[in-house]
Amino acid sequence: MAVNINPRRTPLIAGNWKMNLDHLQAIAFVQKLAWNLKDANHDFAAVEVAVFPPFTDLRSVQTLVSADKLPLAFGAQDMSARDSGAYTGEISGAFLAQLECQYVIIGHSERRTLHNESDEQVAAKVTAAVKHNLVPLICVGESAEDLATHGPSAVPVAQLRAALAGVTNAADIVVAYEPVWAIGSGQAATPDQAEQVAAALRGVLTETLGQDVADKTRILYGGSVKSGNIAAFMREPNVDGALVGGASLDIVEFSGIIRYHKHVGL
Repeated sequence: MAVNINPRRTPLIAGNWKMNLDHLQAIAFVQKLAWNLKDANHDFAAVEVAVFPPFTDLRSVQTLVSADKLPLAFGAQDMSARDSGAYTGEISGAFLAQLECQYVIIGHSERRTLHNESDEQVAAKVTAAVKHNLVPLICVGESAEDLATHGPSAVPVAQLRAALAGVTNAADIVVAYEPVWAIGSGQAATPDQAEQVAAALRGVLTETLGQDVADKTRILYGGSVKSGNIAAFMREPNVDGALVGGASLDIVEFSGIIRYHKHVGL
């Protein structure tokens, strides 16, 4: 099977730290990650790398990346659909933009399940992200029950359609397919399963935003991603990277995922 090389879609390996690492630990981690990849001669133009720290770490990460001119992107794990006001504990996209965040994760399965986020709330956040020139990394995925009842792509497709309801232009977005049954389980989807859903998601992008946007939009796979299985996913034509959870907290393992090219002979 041919390796996925689409000149319009630079692969993206994104690390979601979730609620891990304080701001001092974040500084040390980002420094070590940058050094590790530099020592390995990683080409950041060939494979983009992004980290998603907790809110309390973002200013520290921004300062470090800016001061040391590190070729790492970063973003937030969530955001508010609102710009400002009496919304205790929420974070505006305007604040994230001022911190030079490039990305923001929206609709992660943990937000949907633990915080009862609806498709409508996800759509509102996507619209707000685009408004503030943040790239929304839209997460979609099905539970084991959904998989058994509706099949592998019905729920992710419906979630993406809903999330794009307020997007009316050719905004830059990223989509992450994260089967809920695979997250943290140690049992990833197969590359064929990931490709089947990614292809269906690209079809939604074509229908809603047009062929040009669909062709350039990156679709990531997430769910028990490891250095040992990333290359198989990256061989699929519609998989353009990975949203990595637990493994992104291990510098050696995360670096191995980022440098997946070494596993596929590139």
